Formats: sequence, structure tokens, C-alpha cells
Amino acid sequence: MTILVTGGRGHVGRSVTRKLLAAGETVRVGTSDPTDTSLSRDAEVVELDLSRPQTLSAALRGVQRVFLYADPSTVDQQIEAMELAGVDHVTLLSTRSLTFRDADSNPIARLHVAVERALGQSRLPWSFLRAGTFATNTLQWARLIRSDNTVRAPYPQSHAAAVHEDDIADVATLTLTQRGHAGAAYVMSGPESNTQREQVSLIGKAIGREIEFEEIEPETYRQTLSRWGGGREEVINQLLTYLVTWNERPVPVVDALQQLTGRPGRPYAQWAVDHADDFR
Repeated sequence: MTILVTGGRGHVGRSVTRKLLAAGETVRVGTSDPTDTSLSRDAEVVELDLSRPQTLSAALRGVQRVFLYADPSTVDQQIEAMELAGVDHVTLLSTRSLTFRDADSNPIARLHVAVERALGQSRLPWSFLRAGTFATNTLQWARLIRSDNTVRAPYPQSHAAAVHEDDIADVATLTLTQRGHAGAAYVMSGPESNTQREQVSLIGKAIGREIEFEEIEPETYRQTLSRWGGGREEVINQLLTYLVTWNERPVPVVDALQQLTGRPGRPYAQWAVDHADDFR
């Protein structure tokens, strides 16, 4: 069985690729830069940019299953290409945001629900991975930690139940390699809720030195988020809203990995150890 992994250069895509290869599957990695030498040599690498759906048809040749990231701008063409190719399962990397009460006004939720809805109306069997905050989002702190041994952010007591990319990949691998997951929507978080200050402390423990947390005003932090989030104002506003919403308020934990495998998800402390070199 050949499985296409879209977004192959991202943290989740790379982890999904590794785990599918370890499971003995044939993996084709789709990326806008197929010359990237950091991609796995054990996978076939092809050019694929979902914003240019004409690149999808060739990437789908001989593919039975697809790990898909959400790009609503061309979703109808994506579905048409997958149906024509005879794909028998699609696992979509979606977001937990669309399970919260503000989903209708949340730009991150709207982006993903558009793709979920289109897949739900298609002939394609699907699974949705509604993942919460990615632990890799805190890589935005890496540059300052490396240069100044400092994190500058507002709301040090704001919580996140950050999910390790390997946990997302574990569940994705189950849905892509085993039967019984068609029509399932799995909500995922990390196994515990940590404040930003706690996250910084855990990074410090992982790299062997204490890191200073400098609280700054939200509007000042907007510049950091602009660089990290690509400058989309509505997304930056939503990220700041998350910080306010969960300030001094733990995020409810929904550990799909525990439910599916009996094994708890990886805590943020483990993620910090796994990514220690990014902060050194």
C-alpha cells in the first residue's frame, strides 16, 4: 500500500512519514520543495503544492491513502483528484478549535471546517484528527532562548494542553493502516495542561539552564506572532484570544492516544527533551 503524506516538510508530516515507514508502508512525501535533502531517503519525494491542485494528480498516481493538511482554497479540486485516483481513505489534520463555542468566529476553525465539510460530502472515506495546540508552536521562543536565554510573552499563567507531533503521528498512522476509523473524528490534546511559565521552565530543565520569562504587553507580542504566523491579522488576533481565554485556566485534556492505544500521550516535558537542540 502506498500512502501520500502532504505537507511533508512540516513537523507532523515528517513524524507521520517516519512512523509509516517504520510500520512497513510505502510512503510518498508531497512537498513544494522536493529538493529538500532533509526529507527521508526511504520515502519517495514528489512535488506537491495544494494551492496548485494540478500537482496533485501526478502525486496521487498509485496511491491508496492520503494524510492531508487543510487548504480550503482548492479543496474541491483536491477531492475530485482523490476520487478519480481511487483513494480509499483520507486522514485530515484538523483542529480542536472547531469543537469550542466560538468556532463560528474563529478563523482557524473556519479554515478547517470548510475542508471537513467538503470531505464529509464526498465519496471518500475519512478520519479527522482534531488536534489542539501543537507543542511545536513554542519553537517561536527558540531564537530568543538561544541568543538571550529569555522568553518575552504576555500572560505567563496562560495554559495550553500542548500536543506532541509524535502523538498526532501515532494516531494518524493508526487511521491510515488499520480498519475501523472511517467516519471518526478524534479530538487530541497533550496529556496535561501547562502554563507558559511552566513550559519555559521545562525547556530550561531540558537544556540544563534556567530561562528567564519576561512578561510583555500583548500588543508588543503581536510582532512576534506576526513573524511566526505569517502576518495574517485574523490569525494573530485569534492566537492572542487563546492566551486571554486560558489565562489562569487549565485547558481540558482529551487524550485520544490513550483512548485508542491505552498509552498516555507524551507530556510537554518529553517534547522539550526531544527538541532540546532547537533551544541550545
